[in-house]
Amino acid sequence: MSRTKLLALAVTAAALFAGNHAHADITIGMAGPITGSEAAIGEQFRRGAVKAVEDINAKGGVLGQKLVVAIGDDACDPKQAVAVANEMSSKKVPFVAGHYCSGSSIPASDVYAETGILQISPASTNPKYTERGLPNVFRVCGRDDQQGKAAADYIAKHFKGKNVAVIHDKSQYGKGLADQTRDYLGKLGVKEVLYEAYTAGEKDYSALVTKLKAAKVDLVYLGGYKTEGGLIVRQMRDQGMQTTLMGGDALMTEEYWSITGPAGQGTLMTFSPDPRKIPANAELVKYYRAQNYEPEAYTLYTYATVQTWVQAVEKAKSTDWKKVAAVLKSESFDTALGKMAFDAKGDAAAPGYVVYVWKNGKYEYAE
Repeated sequence: MSRTKLLALAVTAAALFAGNHAHADITIGMAGPITGSEAAIGEQFRRGAVKAVEDINAKGGVLGQKLVVAIGDDACDPKQAVAVANEMSSKKVPFVAGHYCSGSSIPASDVYAETGILQISPASTNPKYTERGLPNVFRVCGRDDQQGKAAADYIAKHFKGKNVAVIHDKSQYGKGLADQTRDYLGKLGVKEVLYEAYTAGEKDYSALVTKLKAAKVDLVYLGGYKTEGGLIVRQMRDQGMQTTLMGGDALMTEEYWSITGPAGQGTLMTFSPDPRKIPANAELVKYYRAQNYEPEAYTLYTYATVQTWVQAVEKAKSTDWKKVAAVLKSESFDTALGKMAFDAKGDAAAPGYVVYVWKNGKYEYAE
């Protein structure tokens, strides 16, 4: 074969490779508790991310390329979260939507920082997540210092002069939220009659409930997750207590009521305004309900997380995390949560928290 023909073939092959490479899929990560006690939240994450990618791809993808989701299961376990982060690094994903538990997001974020992966959490609320100066971390949800203040304000107003207890599950999320609420209560002149830790994963909380009963507690503030919260409220009712349980965003799932049944009536919790009620999301909500799935809690938060990253990539004209992070901190984005913007730490300029109440198997605004 002549040298001219060999050169022509080489040029053609290079062009084909370049063309294929230009249109290769971009794999992004989604990390959360696909298994374990918080698997319902992991399913919210999965459905939010998958639908967002489907809708983005239907509109041409990002930078002319289609998106693919790699799903990592951390089971809300810190060690497993680090393993997931390392797996995402090996896949060379530019971005991860995750994690859920703050105890997972925080150690995973160190891996992402070392390996150049941009992380946006739909749900991790512990302030420490964005307070360490890592330039690659963001969240579309609020923080526990915001959530704790909203809870404390409500308690001080509606349970004035009542006996209040604060309990937590020792996790970064649970203890962090409980302590923030406790601190704000103190600033409002409310001193708890009992401050206790409990161990997550147990079935019998009767000893704790007995202490609450002895202290004649009118409201118990729980820093923890839905399974233990549900068991505690049931066991309070079993001991004849009508004490109100109040918690944070981790109680914002229909699984909570499936655990409590009518015992959960009147349970209070804090969460951001419900994105299902935003008129622009009507078709999106309709889609999920047509699948016999209710897009509650963090479903639309994860959808918005992917939307936010994609819009930042388009503005940056690159998936390089440094360029995308710079855009995230300087621009605003139209998402399923409304207009999204971030401060220098990576925290969302969120609309704040409101209080919800469980009534007859559904939750609604308390005020």
